[in-house]
Amino acid sequence: MQNLRRKEPGTNKSFDLLNKIWKEVGSAKQLDTIITSITQMARYALNASFSSMYLLDETTQELFLRCTNGPIENQIRRFQMNNQTGITGWVAQNGQPLIVNDVNKDPRFNKLVDEIYGFPTKSIICVPLIIHRKVIGIIKVINKERGTDFGWQDLQTIVAVAATAALTVENLKLNECLQDSYKSTVNALVSLSDAKEITGGGHSKRVAQYALMGATNLSLSEEEKRTIEYAAILHDIGKLAIPDSILNKSGTLTHEEWRILRSHPQISFNLLKVIPFLVEASQLILCHHERYDGMGYPYGLKGEAIPIGARLIAVADAFDNMTTAHAYRAAISTRDAFVELGKCVGSQFCPVAIKAFYAGFLRTHPSVKQ
Repeated sequence: MQNLRRKEPGTNKSFDLLNKIWKEVGSAKQLDTIITSITQMARYALNASFSSMYLLDETTQELFLRCTNGPIENQIRRFQMNNQTGITGWVAQNGQPLIVNDVNKDPRFNKLVDEIYGFPTKSIICVPLIIHRKVIGIIKVINKERGTDFGWQDLQTIVAVAATAALTVENLKLNECLQDSYKSTVNALVSLSDAKEITGGGHSKRVAQYALMGATNLSLSEEEKRTIEYAAILHDIGKLAIPDSILNKSGTLTHEEWRILRSHPQISFNLLKVIPFLVEASQLILCHHERYDGMGYPYGLKGEAIPIGARLIAVADAFDNMTTAHAYRAAISTRDAFVELGKCVGSQFCPVAIKAFYAGFLRTHPSVKQ
């Protein structure tokens, strides 16, 4: 192993690399996307041939390959080796970074690896990802380009990257667990709402799918789309408080019955606004029966004063209601529903929301003719 005495670097590019990583963290929400970016940037920062990241399985306490970057990506994914031993295993067990600039002189290196992958390993720099004094993964970089050795500057850079990666992975894992918890809560609420349906169920989930088609076509952020999804799937939760005699009535509603029915957006809002992760969604639900011309309810909002998410949900809700059979009328075709929506552009529905829904629906249903 190389002597790792501190050397004074000329320029420390680890700061630039960390800035790039944090930009990636800020712009990407998915764990795989960020891990891929960090692994790739670690390779480029050290001017190396290959890089990889391993994460620790909390159940088996074994390292598993999460990402690779370099000329032998496919071989490594196809033939995964035991990572509990060798240099990778040593770093994981000891929680210490390691530089080996001549693997042939290090007894921990398994020469069988090169034979299997068909890739000559000359040098390795390997560092642990540590959170709360526990190793949660490993970053490994192989073969400094131009045949030079890994040095102190490389170690400083990759240790800084590993620290950033560890925090990012841990936070995103926590976020994923939190999102799973959120979705479980939402699904439980949806099950309650669906129990009131008499159209065969699934209305709320279909509205969410349709609203997301429009949201995706408008290139909204992942956070905005998640809010719209939650709002769409819960938009009728307030109907739990509406008597079945009103919800299931096949004849004309009385003035008082209409008043009661139209209270469901406000009821939904009051129910959901106290749940922290549904605060923004509750605002969309409150507005999903507002009309673009200002003639909707509960507040008579007009045009762009209505949140775009609520405008998308309004279109999705109307489309699903038209294309689903009810006790008081049969379903109409997709084509006829498009025509009916078109008649209400600029009055009941927002032109931008209609156009986005059309484009999103036709992209995901290419067999449907305009």
